[in-house]
Amino acid sequence: MFYLPRLFVYHAQSTDEISIKRFEVMERKLYRGIMTPSMIATWGLGLWMLWLGRDYYLSQHWMHAKLTLVLLLTGYHFACGYFRKALIGNPHIKSHVYFRWFNELPVFALIAIVILVVVKPSF
Repeated sequence: MFYLPRLFVYHAQSTDEISIKRFEVMERKLYRGIMTPSMIATWGLGLWMLWLGRDYYLSQHWMHAKLTLVLLLTGYHFACGYFRKALIGNPHIKSHVYFRWFNELPVFALIAIVILVVVKPSF
């Protein structure tokens, strides 16, 4: 989730055909071979944990906030998939600066998720 947008930065900066093709292959392998299976496993294990402790977890407001952030990260995952396909054949669809900022978005959600899980604030 952190590395793919960084590849987008390099891909958007590339000018030669060999580098562009290399980034297309790296992005495809990372997205389809690592990120998507990891997302599926995370969702599966998370829902299993939620089901096992449903009485506790579903009554906690911090869990609702965490699940909202996880849904946003899932949307981010699919946005990465969109950009991966959009960069094929058009490596300059967005600037490298755009992708640098795009790369920082999941950091805030992940920090918030960790804080919610550790602190378990009562709203």
